[in-house]
Parts: sequence; structure tokens; C-alpha cells
Amino acid sequence: MKTFLFRLYLAMMKFLASLQKEDPNCFVILNGAGRSGSNGYLFYRYLKKEHPEVTAYLIEPWPSSHLPWSDWQKIGRAKYVLTTHQPFKVRKSQVNFAFWHGIPLKRMGTMAHNTKRRDNRRNERLWQKVDAVTSSSDLYESLMSACMGIEGGKYQKLGFPRIDALLENKYDRDYLLREFFNLDPAEIAGKKVQVGIYVPTFRYELDDPQIMDRIASGNFFAFSDFDLEKLDQELTKKGIYLLVKLHPWEMKLFKDFHLEASHIAFLNNSDLFDRELDLYEILGATDFLMTDFSSIYFDYLHLNKPLYFVTNCLAQYEQTRGFLLGPYGEIVPGEKVASQAEFLAKIGKADRFADKRQEWLNLVDPVDGGQACEQIYAFLSEGSY
Repeated sequence: MKTFLFRLYLAMMKFLASLQKEDPNCFVILNGAGRSGSNGYLFYRYLKKEHPEVTAYLIEPWPSSHLPWSDWQKIGRAKYVLTTHQPFKVRKSQVNFAFWHGIPLKRMGTMAHNTKRRDNRRNERLWQKVDAVTSSSDLYESLMSACMGIEGGKYQKLGFPRIDALLENKYDRDYLLREFFNLDPAEIAGKKVQVGIYVPTFRYELDDPQIMDRIASGNFFAFSDFDLEKLDQELTKKGIYLLVKLHPWEMKLFKDFHLEASHIAFLNNSDLFDRELDLYEILGATDFLMTDFSSIYFDYLHLNKPLYFVTNCLAQYEQTRGFLLGPYGEIVPGEKVASQAEFLAKIGKADRFADKRQEWLNLVDPVDGGQACEQIYAFLSEGSY
């Protein structure tokens, strides 16, 4: 019932917004990606900085039933509507340019094990209305079309704004130590120190109360042998600081983001919003990435730094949702760990996956070189669509 009412609300607001007079120099970004590698947010900032001659609006969170009428007026006036998730526009004359928000590894839409055909067909009809979709490679286009039914001619190999931010690398390790560990870098001058980041995917969809209970208790890895005190002690010995960036749904499980650990800290959404940062602006300052099945690792390949893959939920994900590429062990260019003991045994060891990381980067994103925002703006402003 809620879904039906929300669709009814969207249909009504689209009609009312369509009555607005269209401004040929107006861009609206509908951002549903928060501050975690948000192409929409980063492109909005690019427009505000580099193209003050155009009008740019950021509408977030999207979609939402709580948008003020003033936001719908902005959507109605826009010539260009840029989206991070499903396509959207209120009239045919508008140009809908789709960013999406990651290179998919997990199955989505038509390909997923846990979706309904009725919903998939509705999504496919939405994607038929998109005018252009930014892309990074032939492989990316094949994966997206398999899931969403996007027509091949709608892709444009222009790259992703989030990779611009990743490659700019304007923050360093000292910034991370100061901001998130309250550490004066001068205190560890001359010592070998690393800062890693753990960014898991959406584990809530596994519908496993045990996993959610573990996470809510502070066991962010959901390891069966998790021991925070021992983990912190071992990281301290190795000179490793670990940032933990959970999925927004998992963050809701926490009332307190403080951990009794000197070398582990949560990075939550408010940290990024308060600093007016996107995750990818500081991601380049880290020394390694830990994840499970998140598409973030494809982007991290640009840095050619070590990757660690947490596999304790692998079998459940394969059954519940499935993967677009496999077998999993052959496609992830990094160490695989299924327990805390295994992680501590492998962390800090000699990197042996540099060549494999480069091979995968050549497959998933050979076009991004830090100029995506500029290329996308030129494509739109020149009417190339």
C-alpha cells in the first residue's frame, strides 16, 4: 500500500512540476547516494565551482515523499536532470543523464535472485526513458544492461565524477589521523604507520538476525571469533589504524559510534556531511581497503593499493542475491579472510596482487583519468545526446 501511495505521489508531483517553465541553463542533481562516492554530489560541486554561469541544484535525499514544493519547482525548471539511481524526468524535453553509483559485482534487477519480475519490468521501463548513461568500459555496460535492460546506444564512455575525487587525492594520511583518531601526527613522526578503511556492502538484505545482532553489538565484521580488544592490540603492534564505514542501514543499529579502541574508529555519515566531504575525497589517503562484495573495490583499483576481502557471508550472498562475475575467488585481486584470526595473520604481509589489480582495472575502467566532470559537462552542454 505504501509503495502504491508513493507512486501516486510521484505521478502527481511530476505533473505539477512539468507545468514549470524550462530553463535551458538549469541543472538538477537528484542524489540518492549520500556522501559515499556520490557522482551526483561531486558533479554538483564541480558545477558550482567551475560553471557559475549555470544554475545548479542538489536535491537530496532522493527519492523522498518529504520534498518541499520549492524543490519540485526546481526539478520542473531544469533542462538537465542527473540521477544516481533510477532514471527520472518530468517532461520529454528534459535530458535525463544517469550516473548510477558503482560498478556492479552483486546481481541487480533482472539478474538478482531476490527480486520480483513485476518490479524488474517496471525498472526496465524506467531505463527506457533515460537519455544517456555514463560508462567506464564495455564490461560495465554489459553488466548494467544485463541487470537493467539498458539499450547499448545510450552509454557514453565519459567516466565517473567519483573517480575525479579519488584521483585528486587532496587529503593525506595525517588528515585522517587528526580528524578521526584525534592523533597529532607529530606524535608518531618517524614511525611506520598505515591507515586502512573497511567498507562492507548491504548485509541487511541477507535477513539474518544473527549477523545483524553481531553488528549491533559492535562486531562490525560479523566474525564468529571477533574480539575488539585483541583486534585493537594487534593493530597497535602493527602500526595500523582502521576506519570502519558501514552501510547507512547498518549505521542505524548504533546508538553510540564510540569504540573502546585506540586504532579503530567509525566513519559515519554525519562525519562526512559535517565536513562537506564525500568519502572518495579521503579514500585516496588510505593505505588499503577492506570490503566484502561492495563495488567500491573496483574504484579502489585506480590507486593500486592492497585489498582485503571479507568472505564470512559469501555463501549466503551467493544464494540470496548472487554475483555477476565468478567464481568469486578468481575475480577479487586481494587477500581473502573469513575470520579475525585469518585477517590478523594476513594484514601487513607483502602485497602479491599488484599485477592482478591492474588487469582488472583495464577491464572495468580504462577511461577514467580524472576528467569525468569536465567531459560530462561538455557532452551535455554541447547537446551531444
